[in-house]
Amino acid sequence: MKITDKLYGAYFVDDVIGALIQSKPIQRLKGIHQGGASYLVNASWNNTRYDHSVGVMLLIKRLGGSVEEQVAGLLHDVSHTAFSHVVDYAVENQSENVHELIFDEIVNQSEIPNILELYGYSPKEILSSFGKWTLLEQPAPLLCADRIDYTLRDMYTYGQISLTEVKDFLDSLIIKDGMICLQSLSAAEWFVKTYYKEVIDFFMDPWNVYANEMMAKTIQLALESDVLQWADLLETDEKVLERLSKSTNEKIQNMVAQITPNVQVVEQAEDYDLYQQPKTRLIDPIIYQNERTIRASKLSASIKEMNEQAYKRAKRGVYLKIMNEESGWSDALSNGTL
Repeated sequence: MKITDKLYGAYFVDDVIGALIQSKPIQRLKGIHQGGASYLVNASWNNTRYDHSVGVMLLIKRLGGSVEEQVAGLLHDVSHTAFSHVVDYAVENQSENVHELIFDEIVNQSEIPNILELYGYSPKEILSSFGKWTLLEQPAPLLCADRIDYTLRDMYTYGQISLTEVKDFLDSLIIKDGMICLQSLSAAEWFVKTYYKEVIDFFMDPWNVYANEMMAKTIQLALESDVLQWADLLETDEKVLERLSKSTNEKIQNMVAQITPNVQVVEQAEDYDLYQQPKTRLIDPIIYQNERTIRASKLSASIKEMNEQAYKRAKRGVYLKIMNEESGWSDALSNGTL
């Protein structure tokens, strides 16, 4: 099977990868937006978990990872609920790992184990622990295929970086002792800057925060009111949105109707309507030069400063004021009815 990706180009993948891509669990990810509900306020924010999952798999392949690790990369987000991390906010999961907690259940109830076994692979060996797949996942602030792909994919799709810059960065990657490293300080400085465009400027964009916080509140109320069941959240964004929109609960209908591009929100610490405390995400790549490895921040004052500023910004969080007073949202939020 031949796969063509806008970041990595064209690759022929192994038969087991092709079969998994065509499976229902992976195809469902085409209907799960990477940015949660943000596409409802900005239609161009439209990357999906499918795009990302295939991208991670291809990046691991490009880096020389085994077929087993490519499989792990393809499947690592297969258990994401509708609207991605919005459900974490709805159930107040500060670790943002609901999809990890339900991973085994989702996979074991699907055709994925049978597909793996059909091609001679052990589901347990591949999926019982992602910790052994060092290209796929690493604890922050290290580089890993997951972190690299969502950063490059979002920032390229949303016009913040060029394809030439992406290709130059990918050419600077090198694997040492199973870890993704960079061969130049300039590549590290570029990626750190790009990463904070993603996790600070994009994730914490007022529209993005508004859409996801409001959808979280809507889903939370829908679960409490039995408008949604947990099983509904294992479908696609649009199916969940349809259920919410068709609900006879007028409050839920009103809440959904307000998540639109017409909303006016500003960042404002005084007299705010919404507050989001994001997960702190920092990055500090390893540089491999002269046959030794060293953290980029040890070599670059710029990276050290960017990390310090990003940490402060994330800890401060985002305070939002909703300016559409006619919607009634501001009053409802203030008196606790939403």
